[in-house]
Amino acid sequence: MNANDTALVLKTVDGAIATLTLNRPEKLNALSYETIETLLRHLDAIEGDDGIRGVILTGTGRAFSAGGDIPEFSRSVAESPEAALRDFVARGQRLTARVEAFRKPLVVAVNGLAYGGGCEVTEAAPLAIASDRAVFAKPEILLGMPPTFGGTQRLPRLAGRKRAMELLLTGETFTPQRALELGLVNAVVPHDALLPRARDLLERILVHSPLAVSTILTAVTRGINLPIAEGLLVEAEQFARMAPTADLREGLDAWIARRAPAYPGLWTAVAEG
Repeated sequence: MNANDTALVLKTVDGAIATLTLNRPEKLNALSYETIETLLRHLDAIEGDDGIRGVILTGTGRAFSAGGDIPEFSRSVAESPEAALRDFVARGQRLTARVEAFRKPLVVAVNGLAYGGGCEVTEAAPLAIASDRAVFAKPEILLGMPPTFGGTQRLPRLAGRKRAMELLLTGETFTPQRALELGLVNAVVPHDALLPRARDLLERILVHSPLAVSTILTAVTRGINLPIAEGLLVEAEQFARMAPTADLREGLDAWIARRAPAYPGLWTAVAEG
């Protein structure tokens, strides 16, 4: 295991799994502009690292993230609407879009408060597990504004329009059990089991072809909001990427031979012979 103890986001790597930990506990891991940029850089580096196949994203202290850094955001608002859109909205939406479209499996481990932008990152993630100490909220309306990191779009798609509206329009907190019912998380576990459970989920995924995992993530993310006919084209396109690879050949051969597959995990086409 190695660690890169940067101030805002801690990175550890254990085997094929990287853990990124938001590290502003005194600010409840608020997503400052620099924190978002640091997290984006880590995600870019991990996606390009063939040795890392999965990611856990969590927080230090009693919060996953309490959302945007409001004092910093308020300075951008005071500067101009254009500055607020550029500095806060565009940056936050870039983060949640990056999490949503990440080409390796990513599990958000919600260790505590997940308010505002922290909830929106959870909504964007392909997989999420919550501690039984987690608390969720969509509190932007309490500041006199709508969510800006994608919450008005992703939450209704996950939870349904009326249930999302109640949360968005009241700003009230809700429990991890409610988050599970709404489809924001895959499971709620005792606090001490949170990171082991997130790692277990990734390990059950990582036994499979990394190429197949990537194509499934892409097909679901790109297709989920398309009409079914267009989504099926996305699915076929992703299969076409897999068809010439050694991973598919190995999966088929191993299935027929009733043995465990050994996937090379390379996009190069298998040689004909």
